[in-house]
Amino acid sequence: MSQPRSLYIHVPFCAHRCGYCDFTLVAGKDHLAEKYLDALTLEIDRELQRIDKSDSAAHPNPELDTVFFGGGTPTQLSAQQLERLCEIVHDRFQLTAETEFSVEANPARMTDDRIAVLSDAGVNRISLGVQSFDDATLTMLERDHRRADVFDCVDRIRKRIENISLDLIFAVPGQSLALWESTLQTAIDLSPTHLSTYGLTFEKGTAFWTRREKGELPQAAEDLERQMYEVAMSKLAAHDFDQYEISSFARPGFRCRHNQIYWSGKTYFGFGPGAASLMNNERRQNHRSVTTWINKVLAGESAIGEVEELDPKSFARELLVLSLRTNDGVTRKTFHEQTGFDIANLAGESINRLMDQGLIQEVDSTIRLTYEGRFLADTVAGELL
Repeated sequence: MSQPRSLYIHVPFCAHRCGYCDFTLVAGKDHLAEKYLDALTLEIDRELQRIDKSDSAAHPNPELDTVFFGGGTPTQLSAQQLERLCEIVHDRFQLTAETEFSVEANPARMTDDRIAVLSDAGVNRISLGVQSFDDATLTMLERDHRRADVFDCVDRIRKRIENISLDLIFAVPGQSLALWESTLQTAIDLSPTHLSTYGLTFEKGTAFWTRREKGELPQAAEDLERQMYEVAMSKLAAHDFDQYEISSFARPGFRCRHNQIYWSGKTYFGFGPGAASLMNNERRQNHRSVTTWINKVLAGESAIGEVEELDPKSFARELLVLSLRTNDGVTRKTFHEQTGFDIANLAGESINRLMDQGLIQEVDSTIRLTYEGRFLADTVAGELL
């Protein structure tokens, strides 16, 4: 695999943990931010030094096509800390005018000084965690912003950064189909370049999981969740949003290039607690505990918690599944060129069964999910893996 041209940095700070969230983060511990930035600097420097020693052709300051700050809430950092974070990247990597530089943001934390710092640092794409425009739904989701905050935030961001993506959640307890349709229309009216829609999941270990198990939080009925997803697909298509992945819809020319790196099986750097990287035929996952990650890095120890060696067949199967998340699907020729495997030999029986079930189709040697298959993408993945 080639040297990565994409960079993900995980920023683990939040004001509080929402009940549905199982991401790597710490809430109410902003005092750790400076140590986090110290550790991040060391982690990146060590990795670039390791690459430089192992690959004489590697550039000491790799050029990047995409950069993504995720969380947690990157904008939980102060403006000064965000500036330092951006400097860490600019001092160690080459960004060009074509680099897509994305930052996840919370409407309650996007102050004018933070927006200015990000814009001045070359950030050209903001992914805003809106989730809903209904205050009751936001309360249910334990979000710390309100409807009015979103409109104000979008207006102020757009003065400096035009490429704005909005994240929305459906199938929230108590959310009706009509309310979801209204949510989508409000989002469309804000004229974002990109929308991501996610059905609410109850992950084991979260507060929502516990409340559901106790009967305190009802999960939306499957047929309602399906209807909500159908409405999203039809309504967004009618407003010139191209669905290019299971949960992702973009205006022409505004697909998230960074996420497409993951779905196409390309290599990427990952730094920060819980971050994953894909290099040299192995996937490495950092320690999920923020304090463990900080302490290990500052002590000169490895930040890596798990390493998975990807044998060629496992990589090929995983790429097949990831490619089928996208509406473009996968062509037999391109897949063979990238993996050395023929799809028919690798997963022919599974492909045929899924075709018989109407979940995938093949047109001109391109295999992709059917409309029905989009509702059962996890079933398709389980069959192919």
